[in-house]
Amino acid sequence: MATIVNQLIPLGLAGFMYLVLGIHFWRTRWTEAAPLAPVGVNAPAWEKLAIGITLALHGAGLESSLFEASRMQFSFSLAFSLMIWLAVLIYWLESFRVRMDGLQPLVLLGGVAACLLPLLFSKTHLISNAGSLGFRLHFLAAMLAYSLFTLSAAHAVFMGFAEKKLHQRQLSRRMASMPPLLAMETLLFRMLTLAFALLTLTLGSGLLYSEILFGQPFRLDHKTFFAISSWVIFAILLTGRHIYGWRGRIALRWTLAGFAVLLLAYVGSRFVVEVLLNRA
Repeated sequence: MATIVNQLIPLGLAGFMYLVLGIHFWRTRWTEAAPLAPVGVNAPAWEKLAIGITLALHGAGLESSLFEASRMQFSFSLAFSLMIWLAVLIYWLESFRVRMDGLQPLVLLGGVAACLLPLLFSKTHLISNAGSLGFRLHFLAAMLAYSLFTLSAAHAVFMGFAEKKLHQRQLSRRMASMPPLLAMETLLFRMLTLAFALLTLTLGSGLLYSEILFGQPFRLDHKTFFAISSWVIFAILLTGRHIYGWRGRIALRWTLAGFAVLLLAYVGSRFVVEVLLNRA
């Protein structure tokens, strides 16, 4: 009972705060009735504090869900929740440097689903070798990579939306408060490059040290296949960017394609196994 309460209270509160903050940012940044913030003015301190408190609550709920009696348990819902938590954290830290108001409703409302899923789909499985340093570093690199790609995908979607509005000469208030497209594009490829490096580290450690990390020899299963496929897609995207200067819609399509395949690598495969097939 105590474990359920330790999960329910922080995740429930965090989900409620994500919802309230998401609606707040939608009304104050995206609606035409919202006042236009002066260029260069950052978000109010109370908004950043509120997001920080929400992140702390979400993290506390995840910690209670992931670790119980010195054991580590995992599931598709916890994987998705952890990815979104890290994505919001990365966005929150980035917001201290760059004003990116347009992403706030998207990322924060995604946090609502991230808090609800572990409560709705509570079935988990134990992770072997979770006590080893190598596994923890492998796990951390994987989750950071997934989260950065999640944030990159959301960022790319908004960039595509903004570019379309600019081409249609529809300069709304929310568009006027955003940084230039070139600045957003630079941030996108900065995140993609770091995420790709972390994904490379994850795949490399998993392929070379599978028996040490997981207690079994390497095998090409669905998760590995999708992870390698996403690595290839992002490698092509970054190579195209470096050699041919890919940008705009080309970058958007490759980013979303790579993210969709990467999502199938673990969250999608665990959803099929745990929910559709009802297997632990």
